[in-house]
Order: sequence, then structure tokens, then C-alpha cells
Amino acid sequence: MARRTVRLVLSLVMLFAASVGGVVAAAGTAQADGCYTWSRTLSQGASGADVSQLQIRVAGHAGSGGALAIDGAYGPATTAAVKRFQAAYGLAADGVAGPATFSKIYALQKDDCTPLHFTYAELNTCNSTWAGGAVSASTAKSNALRTMWKLEALRHALGDQPIRVTSGFRSHACNDAVGGAAGSRHLYGDAADLGAGPHSLCRLAQQARNHGFNGILGPGYPGHSDHTHLDHRASRFWSASSCGI
Repeated sequence: MARRTVRLVLSLVMLFAASVGGVVAAAGTAQADGCYTWSRTLSQGASGADVSQLQIRVAGHAGSGGALAIDGAYGPATTAAVKRFQAAYGLAADGVAGPATFSKIYALQKDDCTPLHFTYAELNTCNSTWAGGAVSASTAKSNALRTMWKLEALRHALGDQPIRVTSGFRSHACNDAVGGAAGSRHLYGDAADLGAGPHSLCRLAQQARNHGFNGILGPGYPGHSDHTHLDHRASRFWSASSCGI
């Protein structure tokens, strides 16, 4: 209730400011949000920080074998990802991010920018600071946010049933304690290990191929019989031979 009230107040403030300035709000202006508010409609050819924010939220809709770059440039790959996001949530799939698309994103994200069904705490049971890994604490936390949005897309594609994260960010100390690989992607904050639940480990690995993960390791890969590992490393490496990957 408090969050809705804040959004309503912010929306009224924005409307008042526009009217005082003698400017009618553009068609692309969407409602205010506690995390991030887009102020214009975005389409192919646009660029800027607002495009990057959109890309983070639609990167999990990159399509089979795809991985969307978070580069602030609204190109064909971003258009395609937006279309898949729109189709996944029953919107007109035109590849243009306007009020309807942004409103759906607002409904999916919490005020700390995490998606509805995942939390920072879930992606970091190592420490509270995100420090001690292979990258700065801020980068590790940012990487984890990108991972969560991909997991949200994966979860939705699998019928909106829970996905259980068993490991996320690790500092070097935490990684050593669990016997992790020296160059583990967990040190970068961009990895998530998933345990079986409503879906088998193989089902998770197979579906993840459609959601922007360059790294997929699962049953059949050494040391991965009890979890499916996902990450967004720079180049593709998939191996889960027991799952046909």
C-alpha cells in the first residue's frame, strides 16, 4: 500500500510539473516508479542510460542461444528481446518500449530494482558487503542484479514456479571454503547455482539456453550432479551432457 501511495504521489508531482511548465506529457511518459522511471518511449536507434536500464530487464528474453549486450544502444537484438518480453507477458509485440512495456516492468520490479521473485540476499549468502571477490563490490552486486532479471525470465518461461538458488556471489574466502574453481564466475557475482525443485536440473539447464546465459553447466559436467550452474561470462560454454547439452 505504501509503495502504491508513493508512486501515486510521484505521478501527481510529475503531472503538476508538466502542467505548470505549459507542456503536455509526451505519449512515451510512463508512471513513476520507486526503482527507475523511464521518461520517453524507446525504439530501435535510441541510445542512452535509459536503454541500458531497459536492456538489463529484457536480457533474459534474448532468445535461443542469444546474449544481449548491456551497451545502451537500441539495436536489432534489443528490439527482438523487447518483442519476446512483450509476447511473454501478453503485450503487443512491436519491439517498441512504451508505457505498456514500462508498466509491466514496474509491476515486476521492487523498489531496490530486483525482480519480483529474487533478492540480493538470495544471490549473496557469503557476506553483506559484496566485497572480496574478483571485481569491486559494486560491480559484483550489479552483475547479480543482471543475473536475477535473467532468472526472472527463466522462471516465467517455466510457468512461474519457484526456482531455488543455492549459491550466488562468493568472495575468495567463501569460494575457497566450498572448493570452488580458482576462476569461478561466482567471484564476479554473475553466477547462480540452482537446485532441483518443481523443475529438474536438466529442465533448468535446457530452458536456460533461451535466457541469455553464456555459461551453463549441469548434470554430466564434473562436479555438477546436484545443481545447474548459470552465468553470463564473455563467451559461450555449455556443458550438461546428461541433459543433451
